[in-house]
Amino acid sequence: MHYDEGMNDAAWSFRPPLLLRNTHLMTLVPRYWPRDLSLGTIPQEPRLFTTRPDTQLLGFCHWQDNRTAFPTVVLVHGLEGSSESKYMLGITAKAYRAGFNVIRMNQRTCGGTEHLTPTLYNSGLSEDYRAVVTELAQQDGLNRIWLVGYSMGGNLVLKAAGELGISQPALAGALAVCPNIDPTRCAEALEQPCNWIYHKHFLMNLKARLRRKSALFPDRWDLSRLDRISCISEFDDVYTAHDGGYQNGADYYDRAGARHVLDSIAVPTLIITAQDDPFIPYSMFTIPLIQRHPTIRVVAPRHGGHCGFFHGSRNGEDSYWAENRIVEFLRGDR
Repeated sequence: MHYDEGMNDAAWSFRPPLLLRNTHLMTLVPRYWPRDLSLGTIPQEPRLFTTRPDTQLLGFCHWQDNRTAFPTVVLVHGLEGSSESKYMLGITAKAYRAGFNVIRMNQRTCGGTEHLTPTLYNSGLSEDYRAVVTELAQQDGLNRIWLVGYSMGGNLVLKAAGELGISQPALAGALAVCPNIDPTRCAEALEQPCNWIYHKHFLMNLKARLRRKSALFPDRWDLSRLDRISCISEFDDVYTAHDGGYQNGADYYDRAGARHVLDSIAVPTLIITAQDDPFIPYSMFTIPLIQRHPTIRVVAPRHGGHCGFFHGSRNGEDSYWAENRIVEFLRGDR
């Protein structure tokens, strides 16, 4: 099912201010707009999830008083984000107050967890989130678990949902905001000159992370080429791909994309993306496989930037439209 700005439900229509119809302003302004992101009144419990014998992921669990009586939302951040990213904190507060358990995950090596795994993180590690869902179902007795991801995290949760298919009854659904379901095309878009500000930011942080990892796990990576790398696709070809067991960067980008398993998704799924996202091409979501999928709903406003979706507050909601739509979609299935 495919929906855009023509939907009848006014709450699902997105009307940004004129100035924020510029994709770059829409992408950047929400990240710096002042908002209360304190979770001080919400209970919090750190937890390590073992996803491989040598790998643990750190999550922060916000449990309702009787966790088994409430549905659970597992949140996965994007490239070079963490459980402390503003969008992660914003959706945590809203989902918890709407009556959900919430778990803010850190991907491998993120959020200061470089020491918890010898590997790097990558767009194909959906096995980690399949393992998290399985642990929550088997050890905690949770039977309605939602996976929610942003950007790279969105690809991971869609990939996990497709791989699980009907095999995990505890998986209630998946939600993805601006997911990079075809990393090849997304990397090409990110490396366009008009996106230099995002590209430079990501590449600089990826290099810094690799240096921290190398200090903890000496001799695992040869850093002699690191300073000369000038684009993310080269970084992924030299480091990410081989660390993840792929032949090269092209093999990694192809195999890591959730696009290969979308047809196997069997749970209610929401994809929110923007037609003007600067490095997640909208055309990826217009293919018949997605538009005619019986359980996937795509909402694609003309504007929204990359995970921005900021507009004037209305109808008692704040300005963070995508967060509010996620919570509405979650509550609608309860």
